[in-house]
Amino acid sequence: MDFKDASRLIDKTTFFSSLFLLLGVTIPLLIRPEAGGVIVNQIRRFLTDVLGTWYLALGLGAFIFMVYIVFSDFGKIKLGEPDEKPEFGDFAWISMLFCAGIGASIVYWGPIEWAFYYQSPPFMIEPESVEAMRWASTYGMYHWGPVAWSIYLIPAVPIAYFYHVRKKHVLKLSRAVAPVIGTTAARGWPGKIIDVLFIFGMLGGGATSLGLAAPLINEGLFRLFEVPRGIWPQILILLVCTAIFGASAYSGLKKGIQRLSTLNVAIALGLLVYVFLVGPTTFITESSFEAVGRLASNFIQMSTWLEPFGGMNGYEDTSFPADWTIFYWAWWLAFAPTVGIFIARISKGRTIANMVGGSLVWGSLGCALFFMILGNFGSFLQLSGQLDVISILNNDSAEAAIFSILNELPFGWIVTAVFTFLALIFLATTFDSISYILASAVQTHVDDEPMRWNRLFWAAMLSLMPVSLMFLGGLNTVQTASIVGGAPLLIIAVLLCWSILIVARRDLHKHSTFEPSQINIDVPKENIDPWNKED
Repeated sequence: MDFKDASRLIDKTTFFSSLFLLLGVTIPLLIRPEAGGVIVNQIRRFLTDVLGTWYLALGLGAFIFMVYIVFSDFGKIKLGEPDEKPEFGDFAWISMLFCAGIGASIVYWGPIEWAFYYQSPPFMIEPESVEAMRWASTYGMYHWGPVAWSIYLIPAVPIAYFYHVRKKHVLKLSRAVAPVIGTTAARGWPGKIIDVLFIFGMLGGGATSLGLAAPLINEGLFRLFEVPRGIWPQILILLVCTAIFGASAYSGLKKGIQRLSTLNVAIALGLLVYVFLVGPTTFITESSFEAVGRLASNFIQMSTWLEPFGGMNGYEDTSFPADWTIFYWAWWLAFAPTVGIFIARISKGRTIANMVGGSLVWGSLGCALFFMILGNFGSFLQLSGQLDVISILNNDSAEAAIFSILNELPFGWIVTAVFTFLALIFLATTFDSISYILASAVQTHVDDEPMRWNRLFWAAMLSLMPVSLMFLGGLNTVQTASIVGGAPLLIIAVLLCWSILIVARRDLHKHSTFEPSQINIDVPKENIDPWNKED
């Protein structure tokens, strides 16, 4: 493909607007990171306080909507030709969606999140009590469970339908909301704004993953090889990660991302099985079983708790919902377009019900295993007196507490090495998926793979911004900025759900004499620019 053809496939408005927005936010933070951090955190507090109800309503509504999709006629529609087989096998598909959706964050929070809940529990429970520990082993699975994956699936369902069924080979949010806002608006500035905000939130979200993973990997290398802790080793770590996921992104979806994701999940499962077998197996089993029951019986209460009486008439204001549940829902929403579009792209040949149900079940189960096994192993060490995890967390760091937990296992050095390598690969696979979707989002047409130079460009952009901000101390601001940038997606998420209902009912009505799996809207292959074709 020559330069002229490559240039024609790039949506220049989205491409350059995203870059200008990125520079417009980054440069002021580089100049005055402390002042910028204060402003962004004030905005974050405003969003969680004022929009908290809407975030929780969105989470619960998304879960109910996805359950409806699974059991409706719409769920029976095949993503592709009626006789088409899935593009990826089950294990590869599950591995890719899990690595794209969770990444290095799960290896960070899985072993240690319980400790934060144990010290500051929900529902005004006494800190560090038996009841606090019970909720501590439950809330991690809730925050990383079906609601989180339902939020991810909000953009996945319409994007998958347009891409695989209607043959609109454009991976853009603006394309998915066209039935609601109109094709003209989707092609015009409203659609461009939606796509640019999506890209900005994705870049900010990538910075957060780096902020969690780099210090964690640095701590592992310190314990293994006495590599110094600090900003320079962390920057070197990020450069190595860039080389890994850059090479994988260049290789493409099937050769690069699939292989890296399956390797990643295989190592993770091996580590979890090892901890379960050599650790306190009975305690892990019993505490996990009880936590699942507690989650099932309190799901609605956890999904609607906002602490409205906190700070009034002498009642304690724990700020737990704002600091954890609302923040998590805002975070999942900021990442939803990225993960949703990726899930849509890899689900060719599956039914919509299979895509939705599989993501909910396998995504939630994968996250739960980290909290059940690594989290409950950490809480066992604390309760048995074998290791004071809380003291290490409060006096040193979360990273130090995580590796102290791992070091209590037999062959602790080997476990530390495997865990460090796992964090590195998790980070690489997450960025691999994000760079793939970023490249797809700025192209006007994606038939099979986005252009290689485009994938490499966004792989570099994902690293350069967080590296510079880490060096200048502004990374925490960007982490919070990604949540702020995701706020407009509250409205877009509703439009996405509305959009798929409109299109699905129209197409099901048109083809009412056929089975839903036979629905397929033919689009001429020579029509390279689907923006020129009305819905």
